[in-house]
Amino acid sequence: MIIRKEETIIPPASIFIGPARARVTLMEYGDYECETALHNDLIVREVLQRYPDVNFNYRHFPQTRIHQKAHKAAEAAIAAAQRGKFEQMHDMILHNRKNLGTASLAFYAHDLGIGGLNFLNDLVTGKYGRYVQDDLAAGIRLGVKEAPAFFVNGKKIESKITVRNLSDSIEAAYEALPKRKAS
Repeated sequence: MIIRKEETIIPPASIFIGPARARVTLMEYGDYECETALHNDLIVREVLQRYPDVNFNYRHFPQTRIHQKAHKAAEAAIAAAQRGKFEQMHDMILHNRKNLGTASLAFYAHDLGIGGLNFLNDLVTGKYGRYVQDDLAAGIRLGVKEAPAFFVNGKKIESKITVRNLSDSIEAAYEALPKRKAS
């Protein structure tokens, strides 16, 4: 009898860029093949530099009717997160959004030092596909209809995504936080 150890999967809702215990979270429901994906990420990076105590949570919302490879790219990002390389794979995918076939994704993983047969097998078998589907369902429950969609502390940003608009939303989130007691 072979007993397999149950693997613990880190779901996308638990994958953050930035401080783990941030009081303000910027969340994006995104699609890696979206034309504005890289531009939006550059805006997010600038905002995170301005607010180093804010964290960022990328959730997957592949629009597979128009972006057939976005779902597999999301799976690759989740697979990379299991190996401690989400941020690096996220960047690699965003910078190569026109080349997101399974072989390309496996090549990017190899470049990041996390590739090999196990990574490729995870992609081919769709091991993380249900986590992408969970993100889609969560986004739909929040009223997301298309990517990108941004939220700050759970409040959807309805305006165009700019550094100013994200900064204003973050400032509003700070204002809404309970005040800390002085020591």
